[in-house]
Amino acid sequence: MSAITRRKCPHCGQLFLPDARNFRWQRYCRKPPCRKASKADSQRRWLQKPENRDYFRDPEHVARVQRWRAAHPGYWRRAKDRPVALQDPLIEQVLVNKQDSDISGKAALQDLLIVQPSVMIGLIAQLTGSTLQDDIALAARRMQQSKP
Repeated sequence: MSAITRRKCPHCGQLFLPDARNFRWQRYCRKPPCRKASKADSQRRWLQKPENRDYFRDPEHVARVQRWRAAHPGYWRRAKDRPVALQDPLIEQVLVNKQDSDISGKAALQDLLIVQPSVMIGLIAQLTGSTLQDDIALAARRMQQSKP
């Protein structure tokens, strides 16, 4: 397998690294204007071939499209009425705020820190002089246990 080398984009002129899966054929970089230029170039090259010049103008193709439209009446009108996302509507859930949460010494350090607002954690860090999670959690436990 050969190494992938940088190429110069014909549209913007900048060097880019082609995608590894398509490096043999990729000539344009991934920027949106360059992708648009790539598409236009591809269509121009396709239409230059003699067998493709009247591809969509042939009476056979016109008849094919007319048959499809007759078999699917109102297709374009229905498309506007369809929902955008293909997902179920979200079910609202009522939030329950537990006032008496039991935080014992057996709780994980992360659980204790998640309960504390970030301002409180910052204050504890300032008071203890340490920014280590273990030290902050220990100080928070001590403060919580020494309730008046």
